[in-house]
Amino acid sequence: MSSDDIENKARPASSGHASLKVGEAVVGRENLSAAIPPDDLYEGKHRWDPLVTWTPEEEKKVVRKTDIWLMSWLCVMFFGLQLDRGNLSNALADKFLVDMKLTTDDLNNGTTIQLLAFLSAEFPVQFLTKRYGFRVVLPAMMFAWGTVSWAQAWIHDRAGFYVTRALIGACEGGFIPGAILYATYFYTSSELSVRLAVFWSTLNVARVISALLAAGILQMRGIDGRPGWFWLFLLEGILTVILAIISFVYLPKSPTHTQGILFRKPWYTEREEIIMTNRILRDGPSPPPPQGNTSDPAADPAKGLTALNEPATLQDIRNTWSDSSLWGLFFIGLVAYIPATPVTGYISITLGDMGFSSFNINMLSIPSAVLQIITMLILAKSSDYFKERTFHCLFGELWIMPLLIALIAIPDGGREWGRYACVTLISGYPYFHPIVTSWISENTFDVKKRALAAATYNVIVQIGSLIGSQIYRAYDRPYFKQGNKVLVSICALAVVTFLVQRWVLVSKNKKKEEKWAAMSAEERSAYQNDVAARELDGNNRLDFRFVY
Repeated sequence: MSSDDIENKARPASSGHASLKVGEAVVGRENLSAAIPPDDLYEGKHRWDPLVTWTPEEEKKVVRKTDIWLMSWLCVMFFGLQLDRGNLSNALADKFLVDMKLTTDDLNNGTTIQLLAFLSAEFPVQFLTKRYGFRVVLPAMMFAWGTVSWAQAWIHDRAGFYVTRALIGACEGGFIPGAILYATYFYTSSELSVRLAVFWSTLNVARVISALLAAGILQMRGIDGRPGWFWLFLLEGILTVILAIISFVYLPKSPTHTQGILFRKPWYTEREEIIMTNRILRDGPSPPPPQGNTSDPAADPAKGLTALNEPATLQDIRNTWSDSSLWGLFFIGLVAYIPATPVTGYISITLGDMGFSSFNINMLSIPSAVLQIITMLILAKSSDYFKERTFHCLFGELWIMPLLIALIAIPDGGREWGRYACVTLISGYPYFHPIVTSWISENTFDVKKRALAAATYNVIVQIGSLIGSQIYRAYDRPYFKQGNKVLVSICALAVVTFLVQRWVLVSKNKKKEEKWAAMSAEERSAYQNDVAARELDGNNRLDFRFVY
């Protein structure tokens, strides 16, 4: 593209706002970055340049730096979350329920309490991150849940169990959507689903490492007269607190503010900060793609319209919850993950019922975690490559359904290894949560709606987890056949929901295309140069296209 082409495409108007000439109106947010200047309070405003270009090699270099410095540490923090959230499952292999005089129904109640507390913290945390910044709120949350985690080593009855479950849930609630929104300020949407897959792979890495740690730590049973699970809670909680303290001085404020106690020099050079800022706002190739190019539906100029610390309002919540394009995705969050939830949560109890020792239980839980890392990364990479969301998510549901049917069909008694194979394959299914999270990010226009949509979705996912935690009941033990029949039904409902959501988004795009086609070139240009309406309408705009 010549310099004249670039100027015609992306020259700022005299008012300080970029404008599109008559006949240049384009469709898709990947083509709107030059027409939407950042807000004056945006942290990277001083690096915004709608005319700047860069090479693919330069962009790869800044992405690689971001992967190494930011994403790797976010994964470490998520590891700490999962370590403390999931060590209860490891403790079950050390007669935790027997020592505490609890039943499996008490365990379900504790899980429910934890999830309710988790849910109650989701929205307050999003308001706190928008008010005080991610670099303060995320490490503070980590310090809090790590403290509760090591303190729960001293619980000795049902009441203590319920209280610590509630506190851990309250301290962890909101961390995941907060961390994801934080990452969107460093990555384009087209890069996000793979990074989120890596992020969620940490969950399974934590499952593997925690199983290995538990296999050793639980052997400490009897030291100082304490059970093995005492040392498990204590040591893993202390590790999380140490990671939280490091996070306070490690995390950057934004791509253009990366200095701190640990980093006296910025992560990026001035040139790299310019590339980081403008590639995020364009969220596509450089220079801005030519008219009609819709190969990358990811451009995100709306990130520049909201400062990192700009608080959300009740009107923002109403706008998010009234967006019908998100309703199907929210319902997907409610039902789609339930079919695997009880199978994964009860894997230690299921293996114990099969007669395995505590050491073997922890070792046998590793293959499912490793399998899910592999299947999740492949699915996310494929989704990005084909730029498709619905059918990739459906693949995960269709993976689970026949395995649940097999668990129902296996006769009672014996066949432990066949049952173990089914449980392992279900627990290791291609986890499409990163794809749906990225899908929501792509289909929201402004950052505050994205933050609130992510929090809403995560709350609903946790409600689904709460429902899933109550499906396996004590009377249905050890094979949980009644529960598995319920899971098959929910799995079928999830399949239908995905198909309906795709149809809804396709229909919305068609209606927009019809209205857009009826407009003249002058009307299109005037429409796109109306800055106030552009910010107000968001993803309802005629030049915005939903991803499906």
